[in-house]
Amino acid sequence: MGSNIKNVTVFGAGLMGNGIAQVAAQNGYRVTLVDVDKAFLEKGIARLEGSLKRVLRKKVEGEEAQQIAFNEVMARISTSTDAEGAVANADLVVEAIIENLEIKQDLFASLDKAAPAPCLFASNTSSLPIKELAAATNRADRFGGLHFFNPVPVMRLVEVVKAEETSEETHTALLAFGEGVGKRAVTCKDTPGFIVNRLLVPYLMEAVRLLDRGDASEADIDDAMKMGCGYPMGPLQLLDYVGLDTTKFIMDGWHNAFPDQALFDPSPLLDKLVSEGKLGRKSGEGFYSYTKK
Repeated sequence: MGSNIKNVTVFGAGLMGNGIAQVAAQNGYRVTLVDVDKAFLEKGIARLEGSLKRVLRKKVEGEEAQQIAFNEVMARISTSTDAEGAVANADLVVEAIIENLEIKQDLFASLDKAAPAPCLFASNTSSLPIKELAAATNRADRFGGLHFFNPVPVMRLVEVVKAEETSEETHTALLAFGEGVGKRAVTCKDTPGFIVNRLLVPYLMEAVRLLDRGDASEADIDDAMKMGCGYPMGPLQLLDYVGLDTTKFIMDGWHNAFPDQALFDPSPLLDKLVSEGKLGRKSGEGFYSYTKK
């Protein structure tokens, strides 16, 4: 287990939050999963249990041994709707709530008053500046980014983000935690999109522009990248999987922050699809239709 971190409090019982809680508990950390609503927590824990059972079926032989391992992991996880009480003994707080700067800042500001002084704070944000989140607290030196990827139990990467004021000690501890939960932890400065999204999102948007200009069809763009580059999924298929609204949110944020960078220019086609409620797989239609015929 990495550094001196033993007790981890995870905020947000959605896909990312329960995934982070799962990999932490699997690797020996004591975890408190927190959400505002008990029903959200129950749904998150149910999803976590299903995911954990799938992992253990692959890793552990025999039903009895799997059940023992399952019970051991679940014994390290508790839940709470009391945000401030849940951080009283925390060594690390990981936030994985809605991708909204003000809501995240409000949460961190309240937790800053309740958490022990040595407690490290981290956000799982994929696109918001760590510096701006840390500014809501009095522990910018003990604040960094831990950007996991969905689904967390499967994806092997975590981006560990070092903002200007993040101390070397904090960054080293967060790297150790990332490795401690079984991930390859890569270091990145507090730059828009960090490493993966800074490269991925402009690539995806260039595919949208290619389509919008009429240079190639959806299927030909996707097949070209799958067969020409060996990608498991084409860019437009991936956009539908991620959610067109999610990509638009990221692009809008970057464009507002860096209006002079053509790389972050909005896409009329993407904006049109989102305005029509065509968000990808989750809405049944995006660049492709997913409704059953």
